[in-house]
Amino acid sequence: MNLDRLFSHLAGFMDQYLVLPVLFHLHWMAWDDLAFDWCLICVYGLFAVLVTYAVCLPLEHWRPVERWQNRKAVLVDVFYTLLNRVGVVPIVTFVLFYQAQTWSTALLVRHGFIPPTLDSLVPGLFGHPLLTFCLYALILDCADYWRHRLSHAFRWWYALHSLHHAQRQMSFWSDDRNHLLDDVIAFFWFFAIGLAIGIPPLQFPILLLGLKFIESVSHANIRLSYGPLEWLVVSPRFHRFHHGLRAAGRQSCNYASVFPIWDIIFRTADFRNEYLPTGDARAPEALVTGGYLAQQAAGLKLFCQALAKSWASLGIGRAA
Repeated sequence: MNLDRLFSHLAGFMDQYLVLPVLFHLHWMAWDDLAFDWCLICVYGLFAVLVTYAVCLPLEHWRPVERWQNRKAVLVDVFYTLLNRVGVVPIVTFVLFYQAQTWSTALLVRHGFIPPTLDSLVPGLFGHPLLTFCLYALILDCADYWRHRLSHAFRWWYALHSLHHAQRQMSFWSDDRNHLLDDVIAFFWFFAIGLAIGIPPLQFPILLLGLKFIESVSHANIRLSYGPLEWLVVSPRFHRFHHGLRAAGRQSCNYASVFPIWDIIFRTADFRNEYLPTGDARAPEALVTGGYLAQQAAGLKLFCQALAKSWASLGIGRAA
């Protein structure tokens, strides 16, 4: 049995014995046509987490940058990962993207316009799904470079993003350690790009999961660079410099998530062979070692404070 058949079998089991009974009980059977795809995305997400664990854990034991006695802060990051890759987030991503693409396509067709797709816009792509998939990945990664760079440029946005940078025990689990509002911004950012280039709904969350695997490896607690290939794929050494204490904050470098070419093109790359301690010295302790809810609350507080300062600098809210 190949992987596709195995995944389909597991998704079918989940669909029949877990999801459909819940939909029936809640009178949501209008969604039953999408239930199998929901399950398939969850299976892919679980597989991605298991592969990441199998690849990264031995690497972190082999040549760790740091050794920690207490790994409580890492356990919180495990929860973030499961929530974002297996839990409700990929399901919501698929459902909203599917509904938005169906609605927008129908609206355009009613007005006599056929929405273009990437393989119809680029000569030679039609009939080459793997090449199209890779081009989708490049476009999404370029969009993510600018989303990430902008999250360091605005005080209010970095107040949310600082949750990701606050981790002093960075590991392969840390990639999904984000504030919920930051994830919402990222979702709509990718959402708009995905709709614009016509990514098929089922490919959208799977494509994000594939990119996330490389991002997880780049966060791993390991002394590893890719040598001359480091300009092709973001390595743990390259990305750790972005998280380093000296590089952390609103002025940073190495923003690319998967392909360093964007840092090279836009002159934000730093290939120094250093393994800095990670974290953000200005982050409150709740943002560093608190539980999930404590981190979310601390991030929201920082966000409100930063937003108030931004408004005050613009003169918003001052008495006439």
